[in-house]
Amino acid sequence: MRYDLAVIGSGQGGVPLALDFAKRGKRVVLFERGQLGGCCVNVGCTPSKSFLASAHAAGRARRAADVHVHCDVQVDVPAVMRRVREIVGEWHDGVERKFEQSPVELVRAEASFDAPHVVRAGGETYEADVVVLDTGGRANVPPIDGLAGTPFLTNENFFLQETLPRTLIVLGSGYIGLELGQGAARLGSTVTLVTPDDRIIAREESDVCSVLSRSFARDGIAVRLERRATKVAHDGATFTVTLDDGTSLDGDGLLVAIGRRPNIPAGTTERAGIALDERGNVRCDEHLQTSVADHYALGDVAGQPQFTHVSWEDFRRVRAIVEGDRSRTRDDRVLAYAMYTEPQVGRVGMSADQARERGIAHRAVTLQLSDVARGAEWSLEDGFFRLVVDPHSDAILGATFVGYEAGELIHVILAHMEARSTWRVLERSVHVHPTFCEGLPTLARQLL
Repeated sequence: MRYDLAVIGSGQGGVPLALDFAKRGKRVVLFERGQLGGCCVNVGCTPSKSFLASAHAAGRARRAADVHVHCDVQVDVPAVMRRVREIVGEWHDGVERKFEQSPVELVRAEASFDAPHVVRAGGETYEADVVVLDTGGRANVPPIDGLAGTPFLTNENFFLQETLPRTLIVLGSGYIGLELGQGAARLGSTVTLVTPDDRIIAREESDVCSVLSRSFARDGIAVRLERRATKVAHDGATFTVTLDDGTSLDGDGLLVAIGRRPNIPAGTTERAGIALDERGNVRCDEHLQTSVADHYALGDVAGQPQFTHVSWEDFRRVRAIVEGDRSRTRDDRVLAYAMYTEPQVGRVGMSADQARERGIAHRAVTLQLSDVARGAEWSLEDGFFRLVVDPHSDAILGATFVGYEAGELIHVILAHMEARSTWRVLERSVHVHPTFCEGLPTLARQLL
């Protein structure tokens, strides 16, 4: 049978793309080898943020002592983990219902390519005019001596636990390692982070890392910087992780959070002729088209920033591009993202460091949250607001926020950037007192 559209994978871009095309009368087939909903629903955003809701509630209760409210915090970890899985189930079931109510042909089998427009799955072949890859990624498991065959954790099985390790070793200090590491610590685990970098979350500016490091220290998290695991042993109960300086760590849990790898269907390069880039992602042009005509990729597997909102917006790009709108490109948006540690990190556009590295003329100003009324009144002074602007056009180039609900606050700057506003508009705005947002015009006024 010939289809108008074949989608491989059911992530946050592929699902709405398939449903949208089918709704408009196109013949659509979607292939999924695992759970519908992709990484976000099943092993990413949904479970991790549900988990952190409990963890940060515990952390905030303990920090209430800063305002002289003393809490006895008792955590029911098995109930926390059950709640996480229940929420995942609700979201997953919602995706299932959407397909049950749609004419999309859903093939629950692993897909591979026989030819550029011929997909094989479940012993059958399917031909399609347009093929879209939405296969996402998986946890990167490095070839550390002794690691294979041990019951180590990744984000893909972390939430299947009934309880948490008493002592947890985390390899990696990116978003997954920091969020789950801090979450586990706030729910009762003793946590040690190991990273080869000279600071945690090395992609961010150094003072971002400093704020997070102080928070992690308050939570009792130990951090081993500039260290790599060289060997892992497991005796049936305890992990022993040997580091490159000869020291070792013992724990009853090991979380491997050292990046992600793309999922590439069999036959992608050799039978479909689709090229990969140097990182193993599907190579795409500015319109998310692969090296083969009428083949597209979106989200993580296309080498896009690994955020659900990017994948979802890729669906809208690909839809428009397939229908002939060449104005949509992979970079036609202001990109923002957040990290859900406490304090949170919110980023949009360029950082001052990135502008400097790229040789872009810029001005940067910073306001500490201790100088914002709400920060002092609520004893939430950890962090800062930073704005980066073009000194000639006054355009806002980016912002970095660290602090309470920074992931929410960063949208103020995103909206200004999408509207092609300038820092002068922000400066003359009158924000409500006393809010954290009140600090944003004050931040901009430092540029006067």
